[in-house]
Amino acid sequence: MKATTAAFGALVASGCRLDRPSAAAGDARFYGALQPDPAGLLDLPPGFSYRVLSRLGEPMSDGGRVPDRADGMGCFARADGRLVLVRNHELSAHHDAGGRPAHGYARNAQGEVLPGGTTTLVLDPASLRVERQFRSLAGTIRNCAGGVTPWGSWLTCEEPGDEVLARERAHGYVFEVPAAADTLVEARPIKAMGRFNHEATCVDPATGIVYQTEDRDDGVIYRFIPRVRDRLHEGGRLQALAIDGPLRDSRNWVSPDLTVGRRLPVRWVDLDDVEAPRDDLRLRAAAAGALVVARGEGIHWGEDELYLCATSGGAARLGQVLRLRPGRGGAADTLDLFFESTSPAQFHYGDNLTVAPNGHLIVCEDQPGMVVDNHLRGITPAGEAYAIGRLRMQTELAGACFSPDGAWLFVNAYSPTMTFAIQGPWTRS
Repeated sequence: MKATTAAFGALVASGCRLDRPSAAAGDARFYGALQPDPAGLLDLPPGFSYRVLSRLGEPMSDGGRVPDRADGMGCFARADGRLVLVRNHELSAHHDAGGRPAHGYARNAQGEVLPGGTTTLVLDPASLRVERQFRSLAGTIRNCAGGVTPWGSWLTCEEPGDEVLARERAHGYVFEVPAAADTLVEARPIKAMGRFNHEATCVDPATGIVYQTEDRDDGVIYRFIPRVRDRLHEGGRLQALAIDGPLRDSRNWVSPDLTVGRRLPVRWVDLDDVEAPRDDLRLRAAAAGALVVARGEGIHWGEDELYLCATSGGAARLGQVLRLRPGRGGAADTLDLFFESTSPAQFHYGDNLTVAPNGHLIVCEDQPGMVVDNHLRGITPAGEAYAIGRLRMQTELAGACFSPDGAWLFVNAYSPTMTFAIQGPWTRS
């Protein structure tokens, strides 16, 4: 703990926090201009406040310490009234696990459980006091994002990267963590959901179909149709999204082929050999007509529609948000471009996203580069982007999710790990 505290202090002292004015500080269209945080962590509009729930290196209930690289996260209401956060940690094989997990999915050459996985925080719903926090999944690699299920679990996704996917078939899967778990769970890959550079998932509550994104410049959008809607390990069918027409590329890098608001009919391409030992699932999907997407990352279910970030999509390569409307009653699914950024001050590399109680999207920025100025961005139903938060730390925002009653937005600072709870007038439109 002394070493962790000293390291965090050194980061702050050496410029870990941004003190220059934000380009979006004057954006006061919806909630008012962002107010400088005296603690130098997170600027918010008037009427908003935050508290820090968890930090890197804090002791956990299971004897371990809070690991680094906090990424995707989901919030649940437990049957006993407690709130639960299940939080990803995007740790590679050489990172510190925050202790020695008792068991996990895979081990390194020295026999140690690999450090990736999830931690779970159990909160008092009235005070948000952390009653317990513990390691809930271990032995995986680079758990980036994921998604909540209607049956009360968190789907956590491995994003192992090109090198690992090329040499090691053990990684690149989705794992399930029940929100009701009180200890480290058995780590079982859901292999029928595919092996690729997974990013995030969301579930259609009406059908149980799971939609998945792939963090690759030439990735595609997948959907998994389970045999049994709440038992994904029993297998199912994996498909890739294609447009019913000539369009094959949504990135708009060469020409503006996908325009805002134009709804296009969707068809789905069946995929085989989904464990893809040659890491070619997306390539085979594209050859069969699937739509290419620029770094699909966050995905979230709204109201009978889902939204997903294409992080480097768009003519300016600053980011897009796509909207998929699953058809009902025999109607075809449709896809449209909901938003495309034209300026870094408007929106720069959207990653995880969620839907606020007022119907606005809340998007976490993850800008490239050695020096970053990451924001929480709101996007209205009309497609207008604005700043609703600014992280003063030199890291990304990740894992935005609301409490079931909509009162609190939970979000992570990636490294050093810090989990915030933000309160404010989230219903204002």
